[in-house]
Amino acid sequence: MRGLYNPFYAAQCTFRPSRPGIVADPLVRKLQLWRTGLGLVAWVGLMVTYNAVASAADVQGVAGERLDQSWTSVLVLVCTFPVVVGVFVASARDGLRRVYLRRALRPLGSVVAMMVSMGTGALAMAPELSGLRDAVGLPGKIVMVVLCLWSIGFALYGIGLSLVHVFRTADIHEVLPPILAGVLVWEMALLDLVTGSYAQVPAGARVAFILGAPLTVTTLSCWELYRLRHHHGLTLRTALRR
Repeated sequence: MRGLYNPFYAAQCTFRPSRPGIVADPLVRKLQLWRTGLGLVAWVGLMVTYNAVASAADVQGVAGERLDQSWTSVLVLVCTFPVVVGVFVASARDGLRRVYLRRALRPLGSVVAMMVSMGTGALAMAPELSGLRDAVGLPGKIVMVVLCLWSIGFALYGIGLSLVHVFRTADIHEVLPPILAGVLVWEMALLDLVTGSYAQVPAGARVAFILGAPLTVTTLSCWELYRLRHHHGLTLRTALRR
């Protein structure tokens, strides 16, 4: 329990898959981390190239925009999660539905933990709750600030882990993370196109950048499914027993 006082350790316990017997491919995990890191580098390079960063204030603004995009990705993933998992479970045969529903409790718990941690910050910062903060006095305010700081560390690290491990859906079945990641990244690309993200970037570079992420992630997801099939004997068909 002592480790849970550390928000980063708590985030690892909450957002990393840990089902007994789970297949973990170290090469795929390394590529997922590289994909995330290279995506961040490419995004920063795009902003610098097209003069989005010209001062310290711009750096802060770009960092805030990147965090907002990561949080939006998590929110989209939260909405996509029950749909994809629901279809997967409903398609399973031979009594597997009950098994998968039981396994889904931990991924669902990680979703709830993310929502709660993000909402906790409102206790210490939201203007609407200033009356509550005044009512609890100085000791209560100290507790709120400590809880808020813990939640911020937990949530920021959790966002990264959630995107890499796709809300630990491998705890349900190993084929789910690459499938869900592919769906998520195309949803985000469509959202970027609809909302007009990167308006300062020329149209050609903007389209290439927006489509580059889903194409890269889709390729990686297909390769991960290939490895699961040929190195571990795991396929979507066998997962559903169809």
